[in-house]
Amino acid sequence: MAPRLQLEKAAWRWAETVRPEEVSQEHIETAYRIWLEPCIRGVCRRNCKGNPNCLVGIGEHIWLGEIDENSFHNIDDPNCERRKKNSFVGLTNLGATCYVNTFLQVWFLNLELRQALYLCPSTCGDYAVGDGIQEEKDYEPQTICEHLQYLFALLQNSNRRYIDPSGFVKALGLDTGQQQDAQEFSKLFMSLLEDTLSKQKNPDVQNIVQQQFCGEYAYVTVCNQCGRESKLLSKFYELELNIQGHKQLTDCISEFLKEERLEGDNRYFCENCQSKQNATRKIRLLSLPCTLNLQLMRFVFDRQTGHKKKLNTYIGFSEILDMEPYVEHKGGCYVYELSAVLIHRGVSAYSGHYIAHVKDPQSGEWYKFNDEDIEKMEGKKLQLGIEEDLAEPSKSQTRKPKCGKGTHCSRNAYMLVYRLQTQEKPNTIVQVPAFLQELVDRDNSKFEEWCIEMAEMRKQSVDKGKAKHEEVKELYQRLPAGAEPYEFVSLEWLQKWLDESTPTKPIDNHACLCSHDKLHPDKISIMKRISEYAADIFYSRYGGGPRLTVKALCKECVVERCRVLRLKNQLNEDYKTVNNLLKATVKGNDGFWVGKSSLRGWRQLALEQLDEQDGDTDQSNGKINGNTWNKDDSKEERKEEEEELNFNEDILCPHGELCISENERRLVSKEAWSKLQQYFPKAPEFPSYKECCSQCKILEREGEENEALHKMIANEQKTSLPNLFQDKNRPCLSNWPEDTDVLYIVSQFFVEEWRKFVRKPTRCSPVSSVGNSALLCPHGGLMFTFASMTKEDSKLIALIWPSEWQMIQKLFVVDHVIKITRTEMEDVNPSEAQYISEPKLCPECREGLLCQQQRDLREYTQATIYVHKVVDNKKVMKDSAPELNVSSSETEEDKEEAKPDGEKDPDFNQIMHAFSVAPFDQNLSIDGKILSDDCATLGTLGVIPESVILLKADEPIADYAAMDDVMQVCMPEEGFKGTGLLGH
Repeated sequence: MAPRLQLEKAAWRWAETVRPEEVSQEHIETAYRIWLEPCIRGVCRRNCKGNPNCLVGIGEHIWLGEIDENSFHNIDDPNCERRKKNSFVGLTNLGATCYVNTFLQVWFLNLELRQALYLCPSTCGDYAVGDGIQEEKDYEPQTICEHLQYLFALLQNSNRRYIDPSGFVKALGLDTGQQQDAQEFSKLFMSLLEDTLSKQKNPDVQNIVQQQFCGEYAYVTVCNQCGRESKLLSKFYELELNIQGHKQLTDCISEFLKEERLEGDNRYFCENCQSKQNATRKIRLLSLPCTLNLQLMRFVFDRQTGHKKKLNTYIGFSEILDMEPYVEHKGGCYVYELSAVLIHRGVSAYSGHYIAHVKDPQSGEWYKFNDEDIEKMEGKKLQLGIEEDLAEPSKSQTRKPKCGKGTHCSRNAYMLVYRLQTQEKPNTIVQVPAFLQELVDRDNSKFEEWCIEMAEMRKQSVDKGKAKHEEVKELYQRLPAGAEPYEFVSLEWLQKWLDESTPTKPIDNHACLCSHDKLHPDKISIMKRISEYAADIFYSRYGGGPRLTVKALCKECVVERCRVLRLKNQLNEDYKTVNNLLKATVKGNDGFWVGKSSLRGWRQLALEQLDEQDGDTDQSNGKINGNTWNKDDSKEERKEEEEELNFNEDILCPHGELCISENERRLVSKEAWSKLQQYFPKAPEFPSYKECCSQCKILEREGEENEALHKMIANEQKTSLPNLFQDKNRPCLSNWPEDTDVLYIVSQFFVEEWRKFVRKPTRCSPVSSVGNSALLCPHGGLMFTFASMTKEDSKLIALIWPSEWQMIQKLFVVDHVIKITRTEMEDVNPSEAQYISEPKLCPECREGLLCQQQRDLREYTQATIYVHKVVDNKKVMKDSAPELNVSSSETEEDKEEAKPDGEKDPDFNQIMHAFSVAPFDQNLSIDGKILSDDCATLGTLGVIPESVILLKADEPIADYAAMDDVMQVCMPEEGFKGTGLLGH
């Protein structure tokens, strides 16, 4: 297929030999490219926009052939949200609540705890009507126990793949956007739960926390002198094991129970000896709970930084743990079986992700709980390898120790849960109470209704898609017009008809109409010629218009284009003729004045005029060749075109007469002017004998006189105030001159404007007055203190010698006199003088000025802020680090609003790209103040233009296995302050 420009020439080649009055129907159809052959699928790979008969590549490929039904909709299968058979229910991560989700799943699979919670009385009776629950009233748990009851019931019998724990999290007052210490959460919640359940009357409920999780040990101290043994009994709900320097769990337990010597300053006061004695102290395990929680102390306090760090060392542990060697009373059943492993993926104590591997107590199968996703492990085996691989840093590879059968090792496990192996295996499922089951059934009914609704929407979309598929298959084959009657339809509409993602709208052909309400010849590239049969179906089904039949081919436009093309051809000949005529010298008074600028561009001006007569094809009716026309841009372009000068208007003076400057015009012969006048009949005509504008001549003379006067004034003022003009020998307030006790003040703006005039008197207007009112407040008081005028305000004022002030009063009109007088006090050190201003300082207005200056500093729309990265307490500035163009007053809500062009929100992700530091690892500060409030504006945080923000990053550690490898951050730790976990 020929390129579009060649098609354009071929469609109008006949106009070179045909006069406008000779244009026939055949010529018209040629201009509209009816003669072009249609393209063939497989040969033409993309749509030929220059060919109205090409119907290939307009979007038909997605409909021809077999089609997957899923392509007719964007609705996921609702059954994907359904709970899988013999699987558990997940929990939604509300932002940073994965640590809560892991513990909820571990507690849920503690069947004894779940059963006890189900036995708690509930206020659900308030919602009941008879034996049922009000359908129109949603159940709202009132206590933590009720929240946990409802969550556990949903986890047990919900049909959903995952449920939302937001009610439970909200009841605890947790911040969903801030990740907390999981171990601390576990302790605080167990304490809260125990305190809540202790108020129950049922002993099985009241003591469930102690029965399941509570053990007892004793701090035993033995005096080395008398052998007296003292015990301090204490309960525990988990054993906190130090992992520094250890590789095995058993080593951590041994260190927890090891003997400690009390010597020197740390000696023990023996009650028996009544004196301080050397002694030994150790912990003795007296009793162990059914569920043994072992906290691996990965998150420890760093005294140097004042923050937590994570220890990423491997710890080995076995699936069977024999605790008999560690307890005081032997002979009992102390063999434990691993039931849960809680994992923290990440190298920082303040970021990362929590998951849990938990063993189903009924089936013995292991499951991985990762928020909404639940994965069953193969072969009833615990598999931790994936989690360890994900946490591997890129630079350092720490070799994982080999583990034997029944043993595991992890550098991310932070809590191990063991269950007594001798306990009877639960044979029956814990039954959900009737009132809770009714609530679950109601939620399941809502879920099923949602599934049905989604399935119906999918079905409707598929049905519509199938119907559209059949329509396209039927009509696309009948689209080519051939020799039968035809019509033109917008290419854009055809593409939208074939676009499955958008509904088909009525046909709109208005964008391709000419001024005669017919099809514009230049719009043929965005139109397609289709059969009348297909057009009838389109208009009957979708409506719209106007219909563009063969009668819509515009003869007027074709004839006008023919005329213009012939003129353009003639223009080339006339251009050569005029150039030759301009070479000849004009004699006598037969010539005409023509602007030099007009002569240089007359051919282009003539072409533009011809194009305007042919119609402004680039800006009519909105869209051409897929490019959208911007109406606002069009208005601006039209305005600029109107302001452009027409031919020979460049030698018009403001009064509409011939300008006085002969450098801007030249004489051309009468023959040349006659040729030019054929193209520009309305151009202003100035014969060679035409006189220049008399008004301009008068103004020119007056201007010359004014210039001479300005030069004289400037020379006089420069001679009278030489030092002020040259900025030499100027007085200084901080170093008061000895030869005067009085200095005068004028604004620096006056001095600068006066110097501009003296330097270039012909280009600037004379300065006639000294405007000192700008330095005074509305009450007439001075706005500056003596101290400020020696420092920051010195740029606003200029100091004047008394002799200069006398001359200034003669040369200029002075509105206000401002002076500083030095007086020496009696009986005071002569070097300590007092300075008095006239007029005096206005304290109220001065204070207001300072406040306004501070506001101005903090309120800006565009400013440059610098970011320095701190590495090892040293500032490092990346060469590629960007200057942040930011606004001081945009809140998070403001950022959501649309911004006009040129105004962009501050993009702090630039820090991420420049320093390779993710946003959640960025710790920003300025002048020692942490920038942690995401809702505050830059101004309220004290960030002013040209400020330097310090960036300290949470960076991956270099040696992943070393004990001293930590993740340091600079943020205040709030913990669970202000939450319901501390309310009890």
